[in-house]
Parts: sequence; structure tokens; C-alpha cells
Amino acid sequence: MADLRKIIIDDREIEVEPAMTLIQACEQAGVEIPRFCYHERLSIAGNCRMCLVEVVGGPPKPAASCAMQVKDLRPGPEGQPPQVRTNSPMVKKAREGVMEFLLINHPLDCPICDQGGECDLQDQAMAYGVDFSRYREPKRAVDDLDLGPLVETHMTRCISCTRCVRFTTEVAGSKVMGQTGRGEDAEITTYLGETIDSNLQGNIIDLCPVGALVSKPYAFTARPWELSKTETIDVMDALCSSIRVDTKGREVMRILPRNHDGVNEEWISDKTRFVWDGLRRQRLDRPYLRENGRLRPASWPEALAAAAEAMKGKTVAGLVGDLAPVEGAYALRQLVDRLGGRTECRTDGAKLPAGNRAGYVGTARIEDIDNAGAVYLIGTDPSQEAPVLNARIRKAWLAGAEVTHVGQPADLTYDATQLGAGNRYLVRLVKEAQPQEDAIVIVGQGALQGEQGAAALGHAMALTEKLGAKLLVLHTAAARVGAMDVGATTEGGIEAALDGADVIYNLGADEVEIARNDDGGPFVIYQGSHGDRGAHRADVIFPAAAYTEEQGLFVNTEGRPQLALRAGFPPGDAKENWAILRALSGELGETLPYDSLPQLRQALVAEVPHLQRIDEVPENAWQAVPVGELGRGSLGAAIGDFYLTNPIARSSELMAELSANAKARRAQPVAAE
Repeated sequence: MADLRKIIIDDREIEVEPAMTLIQACEQAGVEIPRFCYHERLSIAGNCRMCLVEVVGGPPKPAASCAMQVKDLRPGPEGQPPQVRTNSPMVKKAREGVMEFLLINHPLDCPICDQGGECDLQDQAMAYGVDFSRYREPKRAVDDLDLGPLVETHMTRCISCTRCVRFTTEVAGSKVMGQTGRGEDAEITTYLGETIDSNLQGNIIDLCPVGALVSKPYAFTARPWELSKTETIDVMDALCSSIRVDTKGREVMRILPRNHDGVNEEWISDKTRFVWDGLRRQRLDRPYLRENGRLRPASWPEALAAAAEAMKGKTVAGLVGDLAPVEGAYALRQLVDRLGGRTECRTDGAKLPAGNRAGYVGTARIEDIDNAGAVYLIGTDPSQEAPVLNARIRKAWLAGAEVTHVGQPADLTYDATQLGAGNRYLVRLVKEAQPQEDAIVIVGQGALQGEQGAAALGHAMALTEKLGAKLLVLHTAAARVGAMDVGATTEGGIEAALDGADVIYNLGADEVEIARNDDGGPFVIYQGSHGDRGAHRADVIFPAAAYTEEQGLFVNTEGRPQLALRAGFPPGDAKENWAILRALSGELGETLPYDSLPQLRQALVAEVPHLQRIDEVPENAWQAVPVGELGRGSLGAAIGDFYLTNPIARSSELMAELSANAKARRAQPVAAE
């Protein structure tokens, strides 16, 4: 740690690192400094001037605390520590002047502005401004931008803090936003009026300190004080970002990020933020039975009896879907085990080694990427599979990390040495690897799916060993790691689990095509929240809660157990996932040994102890996978369409629009054509 420097802030002496800015030193001293342009995760702009403080003995004018470091301060005439005042008459007058200038052209929109009630400009005008205006001239107006279907703009409200420009350029890696003009003609705009092409663009809504950038789908639907706020986690990708779900009555109105330095910092992807309209559509709200080829509504006793009758004495296979909580996967595995059947969660055919946590999770934490000197991406496109993780890799790249990519061509937001998708490039990479302890190897599901998945994992682990690095397995399904932790696997994978099955219990596995044959095929019991592919094939449907409607454990891609809390209640007769399986077990005469969620969790942690260590990443003992022969093939792609990867996203009108827009952008001819 660097030598600490003494500094006096408002007559209180503290010790801070010399590289700290004054605004950071003041925060450490517990003194609040107002700001609009400054943000701790973005570069310093120093252009709003709201954070002015007085440096005693310095120039006879206030200084911007965000742009001045502690080491730049001069000591007193007799060597006393430098002195900073944040509440002197000079500072008060300066802040009032800055606020007056900011409000000169700001419209009187507060009653109809979506930012009302959570607006930095409102709060700081009350705290640091004056109660009158001397400005009598006409206010200027600015044309609004079209940024696409997610972000609504009211650019007359813009105070040119440039947070949106810095975020899209530095974090999202999209250079489409900027500022043109000078003085009164300065405007934030996009290059040639383009929309933003980024999976992280919704974050500029949170960053905007005024109502210039607001959520288009949420516009004019609710006020912040009307909403019930629940801190939970996201399941749209395997990162399991920390989020806050805001509900009004039974409806989810919006989803916002929560800060978690170890996982998502304070960003979330657009799918995470805007998928909430999918929670309202195509919901299963009552049980159904198929009779004469058609589904008809049924009561719970009727549906449970029909399912139990079909399962008794039959070969049962259980499939765990991508959004199932650990409790649901555990209850299904226990029930199917009691019936002598097989359970499988690797529904995409990934060759993840059961029982070897270093093989299906890895040994690295997500935050290890920050300090990596080299990042090796194998069979993954993190910009599609986990956009927030991709932003973290970009941050490491900006700090000097070299990125090497083996896999299908990917439009990453940073420069990478793209070797190609052929297996031979992975083999060559392992052969030529030299020790590099600060490296991290990230292997994705594109490498692990298919016949050569096990050999590809073996090569990735061999590369990790030769480098002396850490391994991170990047999953595409939020439920996968937790389901593997509780043993929902069958030797031989999904083919072996389904082989000879008379009854398939489908726990939300909508990505699996279950074929019909001349005899009608296996009897399918589907338990899920939406009327997606799984429900279309089902003979019995049990309506279940979505991830915002029940308490559940999820284990993210680095192996961190996290709790999802209930923000609302499931529609109609839908029930919690574990409760449905518990009720069915009673009907089958194989009653599971718990009657409540706490009892289930006690049984769960007794069998898998690390699941009780919420928000901790357990260390995994290294257990290498044999380096098999890689043929002449190539590594695949794990995701076809970022916006339509699960039943909730496929039920969302907004996700469908975003998917169509992305396809249209890819199909645009370039100038040479």
C-alpha cells in the first residue's frame, strides 16, 4: 500500500492514499459532495462543476474535487496537513451559481418526468440550490434522439454530464455516442443518428442524473414511491447478476441492477433489465391434461392423479431446465431416484464432468478477470452469453490484458487475437503455451457441446495447467451449476437418461425436442411457468412459479450460491416448483421427507454443504480431465439469438422486437455491396 497522506477536511484530520481524488477522500471522511458528472466506474470528466470545494491556501477560487488528487495539495506554511473545506461561504455560493446555470435551460417537466422522485437534479437543487431564478429569457430546446426501443430521450433536460457517452465508449465498447457543438449549442447525440447497438445500453438510464434518458417500456406506468422493491438475483444468464425487482400489486414494473463487486459490479444486460414483460404473457396458470390430442384445463388433484398413474411402474427420466432453482432440481432428482429413474440437467449435451467441480465450474472467480494479464476465450462469445462479464474482460483489456479467442467469429468489444474455430487452433494453443500465472482461461459451452466436448475440456484444462493459470467455465444456463451440485446427472448424458424412458418429467427444459413415434412416444409431464415448447409436447402440465415468484437458490457460473427472493405471487393456480414435486411424491406413495422450504434446505445442505455458504465462492480442488483426441472438427456456438434463449424471453414482445432489429442490422448490406 502507498504511504498515506494526512489531510484536514472540515477541521477533521484523516489519512488517505495520495492517489485519491478529493471527492473520494471526502467520501472516506463521511462528507457528502454533490456531483453530476463524476461516477466511480467511469473516467473523470470534470465538466459539471457541482463538486466544488475550497482548498485553504490555494487559489482564491473553488476547485473541482473530482479532478484534483490529494498528492496535488500543498501543505500549510509550517508543514501542516493540507486543508479542504466543503461547507464554507465560497463553496456554498459556487454551488448555488452552478445550480442556477444548470437550471437555466432545464424544462419545468418534474410533474410528468419519469425521473421524478429519484432525480439527482431535484435532490441537489433542493439541498444546494436557491429558491428563485433570475433567468427571464426563453429556454432553448433540443430535438430528441431515437436510440431504439429501450431508451427514451428528452434531450432538452440534458445537463451534458457525458455519463452516457463515457459508459457506452468505455464500458460497453460502442463508440456511437458523443457530444457536438460548443457553449449553448453543445448537444449529446449519436453518430449519424444511429441507434445504440449494445447489449448493455439500458445502463445509461440508471447513470443519467436527470430525466434525459429514461426507460421507454416503463414510461408513464408507475412512480417510485408506488413500488414494492425486492432485492434478488437474475437468471437470464449464468452470471446471476444482483438485481432489484420493483412490483406494483402483482405486476413486475421494472428490474434494476444492484451493486455487487464480485459479480456484476453495478451493470446488467438489456435482457435482464427488460424481460419483465415476458413474465405477464403466455403464463400457465392452471393444470392441463391432454385428452384425444387436445389439452383441457384440470384441477390439481386430477392432474396429480393422472401424472402419478402414468409414472407408477414405468421407467422415468427427469430433465432439469435452464431456469429451475436448486430446490426444484433436488426434489426432482430425489423423486426420480426413488422411482428407479434417471435425472439429467445437461440438456444441451454439454460434456461437463459430474462430480468434478473444477471441471464444470473451474477455479477462478469472476473478479479475477480484473487483474488478469491475459485472457483465453475457448468456444465462447461472452458478448452474447454474458454481456456483463464481457464488459469485465474489456476492462481488463483496457488495463493491458491480451485476449486470445478460439471459436466461432465473435463481435467482441475489444481487440482479440482471433485464431479461428478449428480444433487444431486449440491443440496448437496448448502446445505453444508458456507459463503465465496472471492468465485466466474461460471455456464456454460452444466448446463443450457435441461429441468432442470432453476432449475440448481436457485441452482447456491442460492449457490452464501449462499456463499455471485459473479456469472459469462459462455456462449459458443459470440452473446448470446448482443442478450438477445436487447430482442431477446421468452417466452418458441426456441420451442415456432418455434411452428407454416411458415417462419424461420435464422441469422447464424447453430447449429439448422430445420426439413422438408411431406409438405416441413417451408420456411427458411438463412443469413450468410459460406455455413454451415443453408445454406443447406435454400430456400433463403443472403450472409453476417464475424466478420472481418463489424463493430459490441459484449457483452462478463461478460456483457462488445466491438466493432469489419472491417479489410477487404466481398467477392463478400456479405453485412453487418444489411444492408441486412434494405433492406428486405423496400421490405416488414415495413421499419426500420435507413439508416446508426450510426443511427441504436442511436436507439439501446436509447433502451438499457448500450450498449454505450464500454469496461465497467455494474453492474447488483441481482434478484434470483426460486430454482426449480432438478430431478435425471445430468449436461451435452456444447461443443462436441472445434475446430468445429461454421461455420468459420468448414470451416478451420487447425481446422479439430486439431480436428482429438485431437480425435486420446483420442483414444490412455494406457499401461495397
